Amino acid sequence: MSDTPLSKEQVEALLLRGPFHQWLGLSVVAVGEGTIELKATWRPEWVVNAERGYVHGGILATLVDLTADWALVSKTGRGVPTVDLRVDYHRAAMQGDLTCRGTVVKFGNQLSVAEAQILDDAGRLLASGRGVYMTALAK
Repeated sequence: MSDTPLSKEQVEALLLRGPFHQWLGLSVVAVGEGTIELKATWRPEWVVNAERGYVHGGILATLVDLTADWALVSKTGRGVPTVDLRVDYHRAAMQGDLTCRGTVVKFGNQLSVAEAQILDDAGRLLASGRGVYMTALAK
């Protein structure tokens, strides 16, 4: 468990250790007690339908998962494994950067619950979800 809060820069350095997170174009906008806001910079490779130009749902699900996961960083000091995840899609994501907001619902010794919302650059809700994460320390 993290005794001292991590700065936005420290969280971003931890997050961007992962090449996939780098590829997603993630940056940390803000970190609070049980909250995080990320920005995902638009990539044309996200598009699943070239004619319509909308983003693949797997990208949105990924952003829900990792945003909820990293909302726990104020308590854990690290990313944690996903146990279960539910995602709801509210509207198609079109070209543009995405805002990802995560909040801890319940922090537990073994398992924790967090949720996330993915918004477009106009602030419209594109996807939301909730995950269960393993927060027990590895032995």
